[in-house]
Amino acid sequence: MLSTLNPIARISGAIVAGIILVSAANAEDTWKTLPFPSSYPEAASSGYSEVNGVEIFHAEWGVGDPVILLHGGLGSIEAFANQIPAIAAEHHVIAIDSRGHGRSSRDTATYSYELMTSDVLAVMDEMNIETATFIGWSDGGIISLELAINHPTRISKAFVIGTNYTTAGVDPAVETDEVFGAYVGAAAELYAKNSKTPDQFDAFVGAIAEMWGTQPNYTEAQLQSVSAPITVAHALEDEAVLDAHAEKMASLLTGATYMPMEGVSHFAMWQAPERLNTAILDFLK
Repeated sequence: MLSTLNPIARISGAIVAGIILVSAANAEDTWKTLPFPSSYPEAASSGYSEVNGVEIFHAEWGVGDPVILLHGGLGSIEAFANQIPAIAAEHHVIAIDSRGHGRSSRDTATYSYELMTSDVLAVMDEMNIETATFIGWSDGGIISLELAINHPTRISKAFVIGTNYTTAGVDPAVETDEVFGAYVGAAAELYAKNSKTPDQFDAFVGAIAEMWGTQPNYTEAQLQSVSAPITVAHALEDEAVLDAHAEKMASLLTGATYMPMEGVSHFAMWQAPERLNTAILDFLK
């Protein structure tokens, strides 16, 4: 998602600055806050799938049609802690930790959205889920696009948040953004708590940053080929994705709905959970 970010070099200084900014934000500056969830609701079931040489962790809630939640880069299932109860009230929710993220393991394979998508498909196959609805945040949104473009029979529709379709869609200012820096710091703490390799956060970030430097790069023709209905939710204070880029992506996706969100940032699911939940539930009807 980010083109040249080197969070390893910035963690000690910028993270402290980010925490100060977040704690000092005025009530009206919701987009400057980072109410980062450190846990998710108790799952009805959870476990690992051994796929593509790694162990992918997933958890489930509720019954009904399958809705798969895909978190963003450096994150984990915890990212959707505020959304899971609302969605699971009427749907079968499956949340997945991407390879190397959360409780999932990683190997030496080079990260790519294609590889992470193959992990998701393998989990679906193990669960006998032929087609699902996807809710994808940031990198999870890009994986949702990958599914819609290259595996259209496996996705019925998608709600994507904070998602870019090329590296040109990334705002260069995110490199030094304090709120995003605070997110990296919070992600580091959660990684140390949950990861199978708790002392390897720096190496993990380096591997993800390498992917962000060159991916995604979907063409306009690829987006125009998508048949699945997609809602493109975009925060107007997004630190990472440019407004014009998100709006253009929605215009290129056939039949897509563009949903701008005022007063929130890349972390809208934590800053305005009730507003986002209402939008997602309306989308799922």
